[in-house]
Amino acid sequence: MKVNRPRGTRDFLPEDTRRRRNVENILRGVVKNWGFEEVITPTFESLDLFTLKSGEGIVGELYNFTDKGDRDMTLRPELTAPVMRMYVNEMQARQRPLKLFYFENCFRYERPQKGRFREFWQFGVELIGSNKADADAEIIALASEMLKAVNIKGDLHVNHLGIIRNLLSVLESGQQSKIMRLVDKKDHTGLEEFLEEINAPAELRIKLQGLIELTGDSAITEAQELIGDIPELSEFQELLTLLDAYEVDYTIDFGIARGLDYYTGTVFEIYADGLGAQNQVCGGGSYQLIKLFGGGDVPSTGFGLGFDRIMEVCDIEPEDSSPVVIIAKESTRIEAVKAAVQLRPHIPVYIDLMKRNFKAQMSYANNIGASYTIIIGEKELEEGKVTLKDMDSGNQELLTIEETIQKLAL
Repeated sequence: MKVNRPRGTRDFLPEDTRRRRNVENILRGVVKNWGFEEVITPTFESLDLFTLKSGEGIVGELYNFTDKGDRDMTLRPELTAPVMRMYVNEMQARQRPLKLFYFENCFRYERPQKGRFREFWQFGVELIGSNKADADAEIIALASEMLKAVNIKGDLHVNHLGIIRNLLSVLESGQQSKIMRLVDKKDHTGLEEFLEEINAPAELRIKLQGLIELTGDSAITEAQELIGDIPELSEFQELLTLLDAYEVDYTIDFGIARGLDYYTGTVFEIYADGLGAQNQVCGGGSYQLIKLFGGGDVPSTGFGLGFDRIMEVCDIEPEDSSPVVIIAKESTRIEAVKAAVQLRPHIPVYIDLMKRNFKAQMSYANNIGASYTIIIGEKELEEGKVTLKDMDSGNQELLTIEETIQKLAL
């Protein structure tokens, strides 16, 4: 019986995996240079962790199940909530700010489409313990630097939700939340209808609809003219000054809302060319979740990178890792194994496992793209050496194992 892989998942062949690991390692190098440390959380968590964060409506998107202890569990759909749970359980006594990152697979039960899978990978960063513009600026600059490191030119849009929340403060909290979701979806018709439905003041409607249309260099000045010189605009300006110091290119966009109640201030999204409508590769901002999970009133800032979308547009290829193949006769097979033992701490080495003849072994080396072959025959054995053959040029030289290592392990 043939068994196919589950819908919405993928198999990664050796060449795919090599390419993905190369990009992953580049991203890891960047975050480590910025002082972030890696954490790992469980693949499955209590269902409550995600319904507390996102509401009961998220259950339809989850791979949730009841375990043998009759507990409601789910495969993780994202990693911010697990990291905040880990902080509350394990890390509250540590010196702040905590600078953490993760790279793991996540699961969502949704309709697979281009760039969206039921199993996907998320590279994320969380900075816990600071509510300063400095923390927000570092997080945004880091996200920009990570994309730059893998040759992706991102279009970064930034906003400060405190500005729109200030404007909406005269409304009930439930009304504010729905408005933020409509703004996030860019559903202008739905927003107009809802404002009409709740009988929002005419002045508020004019200011809100004007504000969320503001983008670009003049947006701060235009926002001041529209809603006045409120403290949140000054906070936003401080963030922008820091981003300028980081030499980050950005677009002010008062229409970015992120649509979730736990976002408190700075929010940002980064878009990349070549992905069609689903072109967002990064999103994040400052938020409050720790109190929700039983911890203190601790601020955080973070983001998630959509690794699978990055791989769709990333043009970085891994360095050539073509192996070296040892060619031996039946009479020198044991010596080939001994040579492989000496060579493998230094270079990738294949030996024949099929008892092929000499010609078939050379054909195999050609087929897998070997850069060199190491020939061990009776003549080489007598001299205590091997023949190193460059498969591109055809040049051969007789060398000791030590000389071979020196030549190939450069």
